[in-house]
Amino acid sequence: MIVLAIEVEKQLGALKLAVRFNTAGGATALFGASGAGKTSVVNMIAGLLTPDRGSIVLDDAVLFDATKKIDVPPHLRRIGYVFQEGRLFPHMSVRQNLDYGRRMSARRSYRRAARYRPSARSPAAPALRW
Repeated sequence: MIVLAIEVEKQLGALKLAVRFNTAGGATALFGASGAGKTSVVNMIAGLLTPDRGSIVLDDAVLFDATKKIDVPPHLRRIGYVFQEGRLFPHMSVRQNLDYGRRMSARRSYRRAARYRPSARSPAAPALRW
């Protein structure tokens, strides 16, 4: 069973990325020399960088398809991303950062996060209520 199917191209200055791979369940690691495009590939999967050509499919959901003009926004892709510099919660370990994402995605109220109500403290500013 293929969980993630990538076939994309992206021109980044002098670097031309042409990436094609399929993964099954479990962990997948990207490795290579500095400047090889690893972060750019992850950014394309997350929707933070748009490929020039190709497609990205996750669990039978098309996240990106250049031919069909499909480009699901990052916030709707349901993909967790922990920056290698630890920018999410710098006071937490990598494991704690990853566990936070796992716990938040399991919460029933997480689905309501997109719907917010103004807070009592600041009626003009949106606030999430869990």
